[in-house]
Amino acid sequence: MNKTMRLCLVIATGLLIVACTSEPAEEATEELPADTVAAAPTISLADVAGTWDMRSVPVSGDTTATVYQAIVTADGWTMMLPDRDPLEGIVTTSGDSIMVDAGPFESVRRDGVMVTTHAVYRLEGDRLVGMTYAHYETSEADSVLELATEGTRTP
Repeated sequence: MNKTMRLCLVIATGLLIVACTSEPAEEATEELPADTVAAAPTISLADVAGTWDMRSVPVSGDTTATVYQAIVTADGWTMMLPDRDPLEGIVTTSGDSIMVDAGPFESVRRDGVMVTTHAVYRLEGDRLVGMTYAHYETSEADSVLELATEGTRTP
């Protein structure tokens, strides 16, 4: 065995002995106390139960507002559009968001055109704020309308 190989063997043996006799290092992955970990915000329909005055305004083009009321219970969301029968929304929650799907129903904005809406809201202070996407049953290029929506709880 040449001198270089002997030196490598001695060094490797020394490292192996040190590794086998050393105390294990403390784990750096200690758990934080439960009260120091921030929980993700969550919302339920019970948090927003009541009657809300809603206002939806297109983000581009015609800025005429669509106004209606939303009646929210712990298990449902009903839209009260002007001069229409009540419209039940399919509502889900996830984290801090409330998602409401409704339709198809006859559009308030476009006479004789059927529309399906998808809205996402978050509670900001005492307001519901979000976006509504109206999908019109038409072959025209503007078959989707994006509206900024805000609601305030009625007293």
